[in-house]
Amino acid sequence: MSNYSLFGRRDFIRLGSLGALGISLEGVLRAGAKRNACILIWQSGGCPHLDTFDMKPEAPGEIRGEFKPIATNVPGIQICELLPQTARQADKFTILRSMHTKENDHDRAITYLLTGNTPLPTLGFPSIGSVVSKEFGPTNGMPPYVVIPEAVPEYGPGYLGAEHSPFVAGNPNVNGYKVRDLTLPTDLDWTRVSNRRWLLQQMDANFRAIESSPEFAAMDRFYQSAYNLLSSPAAKKAFDVGAEPESLRERYGRTPLGQGCLLARRLIEAGVRFVTVAKGRLNYDTHGDNFNTLKKSLLPEFDPAYATLLADLHDRGLLDRTLVVVTGEFGRTPKVNDSAGRDHHCKAWSVVLAGGGIPGGRILGATDKTGTEVTDLPVGPEDLFYGLYTILGIDPHREYQTPIGRPVKIVSGGRAIPGLLS
Repeated sequence: MSNYSLFGRRDFIRLGSLGALGISLEGVLRAGAKRNACILIWQSGGCPHLDTFDMKPEAPGEIRGEFKPIATNVPGIQICELLPQTARQADKFTILRSMHTKENDHDRAITYLLTGNTPLPTLGFPSIGSVVSKEFGPTNGMPPYVVIPEAVPEYGPGYLGAEHSPFVAGNPNVNGYKVRDLTLPTDLDWTRVSNRRWLLQQMDANFRAIESSPEFAAMDRFYQSAYNLLSSPAAKKAFDVGAEPESLRERYGRTPLGQGCLLARRLIEAGVRFVTVAKGRLNYDTHGDNFNTLKKSLLPEFDPAYATLLADLHDRGLLDRTLVVVTGEFGRTPKVNDSAGRDHHCKAWSVVLAGGGIPGGRILGATDKTGTEVTDLPVGPEDLFYGLYTILGIDPHREYQTPIGRPVKIVSGGRAIPGLLS
């Protein structure tokens, strides 16, 4: 298996596999510093901006679609009628309507929007969560980077190596949800785990006597991180989404995304730095039956999850230090196709940003009357990542070394987005 593979949920108590969590210990000396955390709600497949946050009610029917706009709690801002709870939280978020790229292919666009770098065949770039892992490391015994429910390759660490892979939390909406990596198998106790750990240490010492490489150091960190997480009461408590009041769980929605957002809040509260929450892969790829899919599934799940997350973070005093980002890899075509769907559209779409010092109740950027082209404040992925890293307390000009010694910037270019923080 490649050193850059994702490490997810697995029974890693087996001899030789303890520690496959991908948790970095680098930066632990800086972990006490106050920095912003981030929750990314990833709308894989490309959310249709004309049916959500950039509606065009005056456009012809084949463009404006079936849904109507509704007022929000901010005068002058309207969003889709299927987002009534989100509309009541508009004073907490900014809609950036002017995202654009040149990537219309899912795989390349997903990589671009999760790394801030144009994909290259010769180099795997780290996702933003993996960069956060490298910069900050764990806090309070919690992994720095978690994905809910499952991981895809684009969430991975790229050239940073498996040490900065995400911890995969699984689906918190299942009955009796537990994170397997935090529970010992029934036939093991801590004495046996400690003995196996001792044996691994002896084996590693012998290996190091034969060969020395960065991979051995990384595996040592894997072992220690996994052992610490397994023995951490704080970690078990943070992942116990069932401890939340039933009324709050219902407000978030008894769905994978709803319970995922609730778990994300618990994890951020416990010290996790970056959490990605997604419904699945390419769920928003609505080439056909776009409006029924949005109406019956996607938006009814998103609306209470997102709105309650913002309200919950705000009520707990966490929103100011928690950046919440909603985006996918691109938008959908303004013109509805013959299958009542919308196709890939990278020329314009919306990103919704809240918390982390970003003022709410605003719209930045604009598209033309059909939502086809950006007409004001064009923002590319490099610009977005420049802003995100800045808000998270990471220098967007930072440069890393690849395993072969090649210097690579975490963001290739980019500029501050005017008005984002003011």
